[in-house]
Amino acid sequence: MIDYRSDTVTKPSPAMLEAMFSAKVGDDVFGEDPTINELENFTAEMFAMEAGLFCPSGTMTNQIAIKCHTQPGDEVVCDKLSHIYQYEGGGIAFNSGCSVNLIEGNRGRISAEQVLHCINADDVHKAATSMVSLENTSNRGGGSCYDFAEIVKIKEVCNQYNLKLHLDGARLFNAIVSKKETPKQYGEIFDSISICLSKGLGTPVGSLVLGNKDFIKKARRIRKVFGGGMRQAGYLAAAGLYALQNNVDRIAEDHHHSQMLATALGKKSFVDTILSVETNIIIFSVKNEMTPKLFIEKMKENDIYMYPISPTQVRIVVHLDISKEMIQKTIEVIEKM
Repeated sequence: MIDYRSDTVTKPSPAMLEAMFSAKVGDDVFGEDPTINELENFTAEMFAMEAGLFCPSGTMTNQIAIKCHTQPGDEVVCDKLSHIYQYEGGGIAFNSGCSVNLIEGNRGRISAEQVLHCINADDVHKAATSMVSLENTSNRGGGSCYDFAEIVKIKEVCNQYNLKLHLDGARLFNAIVSKKETPKQYGEIFDSISICLSKGLGTPVGSLVLGNKDFIKKARRIRKVFGGGMRQAGYLAAAGLYALQNNVDRIAEDHHHSQMLATALGKKSFVDTILSVETNIIIFSVKNEMTPKLFIEKMKENDIYMYPISPTQVRIVVHLDISKEMIQKTIEVIEKM
């Protein structure tokens, strides 16, 4: 089976399993799990931030950050394709009681000028704009990356209007590798960062939210309210430590494989458009007699699995469980279609 449906389908490697098996654990709700403490400190230091908090999912880390930064009745500014809006079950409203000001960005990326125009006036008739959320890379944007200079401009707007700036960094390491950036650059800009360990980094479970010590103290309480307090979860944290120490640089292989697939797709007459491929996600539309359902069925006949994201579009996500041989087989199947 060759599974391109998501980079969340990866399974731990033997080396990662060994790290998990040998992990030292304790009760994390008491703050006594040494491996979780090590992971939180390691990641915070990597991003030059004060502290981190390990959670079961990226949805939880995003929702915790929103809850920390806002009050009920506030408004969150984000792109209309943002994961926090599209794929987190209405959590902004349900968990935080906030409305959303959606921006029509460029493949999931918004600009400082757009943010500026979305900030509500100090008017009792309007929701209080309190935070801005960016997603890097953008899932629905086809793995698109922000220009870091634009992030800096957005931060300047946030500072001017006293807004918190959050980063949904579910695939941030893909952006860092692609753009040759560093984690510390992001830690110096954002008030909070969500890092997912179970996508490009290949762990089975887990995400972290990063911020200053006061933010993380508040986040820990909210995690408890959300039901995210875990006990001997150091076995999971050990996978995260292994991934951060061993699986970041190899992400470049995924990006190369994505380019190979995009090149093969670009030669087919039934492919209409392909979003520019920067990282590990390929989104393409089909035309003529081809439909996403038909394309996916033909792939499935060859034990290759992909995902439709609209009536005309298919998404392919490359990850560390996709080998060079799997890429070659996929290309061969595409060429025969």
